[in-house]
Amino acid sequence: MIESYKKVVFENYANFNGRATRSEYWYFVLANAIISVPLNYILPLVIAPELALVGTIYSLAVFLPSIAVGIRRMHDVGKSGWYILIPFY
Repeated sequence: MIESYKKVVFENYANFNGRATRSEYWYFVLANAIISVPLNYILPLVIAPELALVGTIYSLAVFLPSIAVGIRRMHDVGKSGWYILIPFY
């Protein structure tokens, strides 16, 4: 799981070409959820409200890799990367 997360975030930071396997995509989503939920919701409530800034910085840092892995996953299933915009329609 950690290897897939590191591969998406560090090696393919803004790589919109190619393909992402199912496990690469879902391990990234799982690791991102495990990291972002405590940073954005639990730590600011339990420890200090100032820690909300840390969660915001993390979310901004993984925004581009999240889009990139989503587009590569769409390529892997034979669709255009533009399909990730359907939920916003």
